[in-house]
Formats: sequence, structure tokens, C-alpha cells
Amino acid sequence: MSDTLTEDFADASATTLVEALARGRVTALELAEAAIARIEARDGPLNAVVVRNFDQARAAARAADAALARGERRPLLGVPMTVKESNWVEGQPTTWGMDFWKGWRAPKDGVAVSRLKAAGAVILGQTNVPPMLADLQSDNPVYGRTNNPWDLSRTCGGSSGGAAAAVAAGMVPLEAGSDIGGSIRIPSAFCGVFGHKATYGLIPLAGHTPPGIEGVDTPLAVMGPIARTAADLTLGFDVMAGPVGMEAVGWRLDLPKARHDRLADFHVLILDQHPRAALDDEIRQALHDLGDRLEADGAKVARGSELIPDLDAMHRTYMGVLNTAITRGAPNAAPISAHEYMALLDAQLAFRKQWAELFETFDVVLAPAHMTTAFAHEPNPDMRARRLTINGREEVYFDTLAWSGLATLPLLPATAAPIGQSRGGLPIGIQIIGPYLEDRTTIAFAGLIEQAYGGFRAPPGY
Repeated sequence: MSDTLTEDFADASATTLVEALARGRVTALELAEAAIARIEARDGPLNAVVVRNFDQARAAARAADAALARGERRPLLGVPMTVKESNWVEGQPTTWGMDFWKGWRAPKDGVAVSRLKAAGAVILGQTNVPPMLADLQSDNPVYGRTNNPWDLSRTCGGSSGGAAAAVAAGMVPLEAGSDIGGSIRIPSAFCGVFGHKATYGLIPLAGHTPPGIEGVDTPLAVMGPIARTAADLTLGFDVMAGPVGMEAVGWRLDLPKARHDRLADFHVLILDQHPRAALDDEIRQALHDLGDRLEADGAKVARGSELIPDLDAMHRTYMGVLNTAITRGAPNAAPISAHEYMALLDAQLAFRKQWAELFETFDVVLAPAHMTTAFAHEPNPDMRARRLTINGREEVYFDTLAWSGLATLPLLPATAAPIGQSRGGLPIGIQIIGPYLEDRTTIAFAGLIEQAYGGFRAPPGY
């Protein structure tokens, strides 16, 4: 194979690579070597791929080539990729960005990683995260800070920041991230790639836990793929999703197909106002510009609705459940009573019913993934004191969780998609929120706007 052809495949989507591998146009080992070369050449200034399993990856690639030669076909057979560092990969470090877990190695693969490997994926390494996955940036004392390939002085987002940066920089075509407070959607928006926060419970979380902990799934937390195309989101999602263990005895995954296959058939709601979070004017304008294009192409677009739940009350409920989930076991935590938590769950169910009613009228809701485009690195260790300047005003750093909670509290699927660039040349991304268990609708809508208006653009120099 020529170096030029290898380079062409290095920029290809995972879907394209699966087809090329099956046809014998490229080998898994050639793809692995090309991806390794990309990481070694490009990752220095980014610091995205912080755990590198290159020897194991080469062995897995050789095994994939042998399987292909035998005529085997699997969804990801021979495709190189990385996974978020919070995933357990057998024999490899998993620290969750915490210094006191440095040196711990996973005794086995997590369920999602195991499924990716079984589908034939070649795992090259793991990507950077913030401590305990609890920041909008990816910077920790174990591996340091990950930078945005669009502008090294800006954050790639968090907590799946290394994942989005690696995909955007062309080092890998596919990643496995996670999300509880926008951790797939925000980095995807900041880096200009696609990401999918799955409906809660569809992708098992076993093995996506802090070192040595094997307990119940974290409330609200999900996993999902990150990629440069919407089609690759489907590829990764289909591999990772489905019941496991005791549930697999009697449950089967049978998700509904996308509601529509033409933009003109969609009924779209644009949500650009929230009582608990600001929004940069450029992002608001980009949302409405997208709405205008959709209307011109025949879609029905609303800019407001009485069906929208009480967002202020919903955010209070979200933060109550979220804080209970993420402070479990933390020093100085102030746990609420079981009865108080059950009251939060009652409120969550009420909001879920309201969203279900809304989606009887609308197919998707378009909303911001974050208050701003990628912001300059914020090193203040006191996160409560951090501020972001939005439309000339200082806003609280974590107010953006209100936008994340739109899909997280009601357990809904949400697909992040790039829709343009700011005047400063940074990606603008949105989240496409859909009905419960209708992941295929949000991913399909992302694919349709990608085809109609353009999707991923490579950062300058990549």
C-alpha cells in the first residue's frame, strides 16, 4: 500500500474503514500503524491520548487481519480507536484523573470496551479526563491538561475532552465517552465533532467506574460514541448498547427506527432560553439560522411552546439528583435522606411525563450544548469562583449544567452536532434532544443536517 493511500484512510470514517477492510483495500495493521503515527506526530501539543497501548494494538490488528482473511465480518473488525480513560481496559491504567489511583490497572475490560473488542475494534489507548470526571475541562495531576486542536489556548471540554480532541485532530475515527453533565455533548461541541449521549440504561456502565469499584450504575450517567460523522455514531452505539448479565436473560434491545428520513418531515422545536443559564448571542443566532434553513427545506419549526416543562423547577430537581450521585463517598458530603431522594425521583418522573407529552407534538428539540464556544483554559482551583464572560457579562461557570440537564434529568437521548463556526473561527455545536429510547431519531437528524448543510471540518493544521 502507498503512503498516500494510507494517509487517505487515516482521515476516513469508521464506516468507510469497515468497508475498505472487508474489501481488502487496506489491512488492520496498516490502519493501526497509520493511527499510531498520527498520535505520535500530532498529540504532543494536545495531550489527548494519555495511555498508549500500541504493542497490544498491533497484536489485535494482526488478529483482525487473520480474521478478515478467514472471511469473518464484524461491525468494527480492524478499525483503530481509543476510549475514555475512565473505561476499564484490561491490564491498562485507569485513574479517573486522580493521583492516588495512579498505578492501578484494570483487572478486566468494562462491558462497553469488551463489546468494542468483540466487534473487532483495535484499541490504541485511552484519552484524558478531569479529576473524577467533574469539570468542563480535561486537566488532572496524573496526565496534565488537554488542549483544543482548534486553539491550544482553549479547552477541549470535559469530561470526555481527550476523546473529542483525538477525534477532531484526526488521530482516531471513533471514541467511547460518557456523560452525566454534558461530558460528551460539550467536548463534541467545543471540538466540532459529533457525539451521542445515549438514553439512560441502554449502554451498560459496568467497568466505567472508579478503580476497584463495582457497584450499582450511577444515576443519570450514560455512555456513548464520539465520531466525525453521524453514521459512525450509529456504528459505535449499536456495538455498545444492549442489556447485560441478569437483564440479558429476558430483555432484548429493539429500538424504534428514526421517525423520519427527510428533513422536510420533521417537526422541530428550538429552545434558546433558560432561566438558569445564559447563552452566547452567536450560538443563539446559529440556532435560529439553522431553523431558517430547516424551514426553507420544508421542516416545521417552532421557536417556543407551552409544552416546555418548568425549566427552573426541572433544574433544581436535576441538581438534587446529580449532587447526590456525584458526591457519594466524597469527603464532607452532606447526603440527603432516602425519603428526600425518593421525592426527587417522583419529580423526575413527572418531568419525564411532560417531555413525553412534548414529543407527541415535536420530533426533536434543538438546544445549546454549552453557553459558549470553547473558552480559554480556566486554571482557578476553586471551581465555584470561576466565571465565563457571555455577551459582556460574567456568568457562573457551572450554570451551563442547566443546558446539559435538559436531556439528562428525563433520561433522554441527545446528539451533539456541529452547525457552523463563530466569528473567531471556533466550532459551534448544538444538542439534538429526542424522545425516550428514540436514539435513532436524534442521530438520524444529525446525519440529515450533516448531509444538507455540512458537518465536521478539520481544525487548521490537522
